[in-house]
Amino acid sequence: MNLHQFRFVQEAVRRNLNLTEAAKALHTSQPGVSKAIIELEEELGVEIFARHGKRLKRVTEPGQHVLKSIELIMREVGNLKRIGEQFSAQDSGTLSIATTHTQARYVLPIPVAKLREQYPKVSVSLHQGSPDQVARMLIDEVAEIGMATESLSDYPDLVTLPAYEWQHVLVLPLAHPLAKKERVTLEDIAAEPLVTYHPSFTGRTRIDTAFAQRKLTPRIALEAIDSDVIKTYVRLGLGIGIVAEMAVRDGDNNSDLAVRPLGTLLGTNHARVAFKRGAYLRNFVYRFAELLSDRLDRNLIAKAMSGHGHDYDL
Repeated sequence: MNLHQFRFVQEAVRRNLNLTEAAKALHTSQPGVSKAIIELEEELGVEIFARHGKRLKRVTEPGQHVLKSIELIMREVGNLKRIGEQFSAQDSGTLSIATTHTQARYVLPIPVAKLREQYPKVSVSLHQGSPDQVARMLIDEVAEIGMATESLSDYPDLVTLPAYEWQHVLVLPLAHPLAKKERVTLEDIAAEPLVTYHPSFTGRTRIDTAFAQRKLTPRIALEAIDSDVIKTYVRLGLGIGIVAEMAVRDGDNNSDLAVRPLGTLLGTNHARVAFKRGAYLRNFVYRFAELLSDRLDRNLIAKAMSGHGHDYDL
């Protein structure tokens, strides 16, 4: 058995048992992938996949155990490579970050710039997606560190740590009647057309929960994944907006908008940093995490990665 066979099995599962797609992803031929998997099955004496003709239909029960072992082996192979990179080329390499648009636009620029100052030989590869896509990129080792608000703590294959808290804010034109109110209520917001995040982004779950608890149904005029897009449509008069407070920080051009904090109405959100469980982290990955939050340091992250303690205990 060999690593190529393990990669072929992993990729077949990732591609929903479509060997043609697996072969394309691995830049090889479909017959070659099929042959390698069959040879591995023959060597192990078990069927990893149940078949209908030449098509893979499902992963068998012994195949599930084989997949877990392959995952461990491939993870350690990745760790060996990172250990080699760490000691053969000190303080150089590529840091791959998976994150959402809000974090990439408003939170990461300063930490990335500081990391580049401290590690000028390290290049940064930024991958943006939904929180679930961020988790998937970490699990598939496309990225070494991830940051998002939603979903990351739902994945047992990830170690997640809270980085900071934030709240939503209401943004509306200065001339809007609600801009003159000292206290805005959920009932006030529900009566207006609302421009806010897509359901899978930037704490939208908390927004929906708050309205549901008051038995209110917001009038959603537009959903987006980008805070700047939300503010643009608010300026055009499409409705009032709810965005993350990071999107209206001092220095951004928001002087034409009224901003009202919504923490008392919608609660507090937790942005989380995540790593793949069992991964080997290079020095500059630890340093970048420390730059993201003063709550995080190398010892705490190493403790979490070793499986000791719940993140809030840490």
